[in-house]
Amino acid sequence: MVLFEWTLVLLFFAVLVTGFSRRIGVPYPSLLALAGGALAFLPAGPEIAIDPELALALFVAPVLLDAAFDTSPRDLKRNLAPLLSLVFVMVALTVAAVAFVGWKWGGLPIAAAIALGAIVAPPDAVAASAVLGSLKLPRRITQILQGESLFNDAPALLIYRFAVSAAVGGFTWASAGPAIAIAGVGSVIAGFALAHIYTFATRRITDAASSTVMTFVCTFGVWILAEHLHLSAIITMVVYAMTLAATIPLNTSARLRVSTYSVWETVIFVLNVLAFVIMGLQVRPILARLQGAELEQALWFSGAVLATVIIIRIVYVMSYGVAVRAKNRMFGVHLSDGLEPPTVRGGLLVSWCGMRGLVTLATAFALPQAFPGRDLIVLSAFVVVIGTLVVQGLTLKPLLSLLKFGADNVVEQEVSRGRVAIMQTALDALANNESEEAALARAAYTAAKTIAGSKTPQAATKYEKLKLKIIPKQRAKLSEMRESGEISDEAFHRLEEELDWAELSAAPAGHFQPLTTD
Repeated sequence: MVLFEWTLVLLFFAVLVTGFSRRIGVPYPSLLALAGGALAFLPAGPEIAIDPELALALFVAPVLLDAAFDTSPRDLKRNLAPLLSLVFVMVALTVAAVAFVGWKWGGLPIAAAIALGAIVAPPDAVAASAVLGSLKLPRRITQILQGESLFNDAPALLIYRFAVSAAVGGFTWASAGPAIAIAGVGSVIAGFALAHIYTFATRRITDAASSTVMTFVCTFGVWILAEHLHLSAIITMVVYAMTLAATIPLNTSARLRVSTYSVWETVIFVLNVLAFVIMGLQVRPILARLQGAELEQALWFSGAVLATVIIIRIVYVMSYGVAVRAKNRMFGVHLSDGLEPPTVRGGLLVSWCGMRGLVTLATAFALPQAFPGRDLIVLSAFVVVIGTLVVQGLTLKPLLSLLKFGADNVVEQEVSRGRVAIMQTALDALANNESEEAALARAAYTAAKTIAGSKTPQAATKYEKLKLKIIPKQRAKLSEMRESGEISDEAFHRLEEELDWAELSAAPAGHFQPLTTD
């Protein structure tokens, strides 16, 4: 009962923190990281122990699926060169640099030092989405950062597993090559196949509750199955999610999608909250065991790891930009449509967006209790997450203002172009229908097409904004009719649902604006 009460208090506090973060324009993961750090130093509080393997499945699987589901294969292909550089070269350099610091300064065995490097190397998909989602970054930079945070977990976790095996005596070079091949190719095949199996198996589910439950069951099931088959659970989950994103829109009703997306948004938020809180609770006994000079030395070492992670990223990203610009001057620029060559401003922004989060926390949790230097590694991981989310997360908005990026209307332009196309499709479908209803529908589609095709790119047209102002008046009238007894509660709820759908269709996806009757 005490644990349940503490959970309610923490979730309530998280809602307050999130509301405050939106009011002051700060990414909520940064404030949650501060709260988790403060919790680690509080003497009072619940004792929560979590199984290391459970931490990876519980926190990483749904969060990774959510991030990968929204990733565009087209954008990944367009930005393939910088993505590959960040996913492989950046991860390898960070692992090597942190491992050297851990071995030379922290006195860790080389395998344990490499494990530490792998734990703190990958920027986090959830942290990136949450932080970048609250800021208006140039579209290409957002695509690169989200793609990097999605795929760099795989090489980092592969290094992590080999390092852990080597530290406990279960690693051989003879098995490393086949393991990498199986983890790579097998995971891609498994993710693709499991996504199609899910689509086929759930196509007859029509109620929202069952559909939402199945998404969670299958998400955790895919992760667990990949682990049992000794595949890369990260790669399997990413391919599974991206395949689902390509197939589900044609096989799922609007009602199921709206319901499922709403539940997932809430679950991802709760997982973020619990991850930072639980991390704080796990670090507290470590701080209790490290006293005096030992604690001071551990904190200095953790700070050195944090500085190494930040500096290596800045140096590499800026050097990569210099090399690419030199190549462009000598051989010319070859870019896909809509893309611009890398700039110094873009490099500065990318180099400062290295927030760590759930994956770093979960992999630190997952170290065996008897692992060499476990307390020091977990504390360092905790400091890196707190430090990157607070130092970088809280300063991104001022940096963005300082760099003075111009307005990026790429998505709005694509929305307008897509609207024109789907309205024209509707008009084509009505071309041979001469009924009165078809004439009314044609008039509505023609008006919507004209508005969407205006010169100014629009995520929400003036017509839709007008609808959003009218809907509150309709709601007030509907409530008045129910209160007067003119309509029953059942009729009220049906009409209320119609207004809800009208509001959702008029509001841009991902945006919320309080409605007023003014």
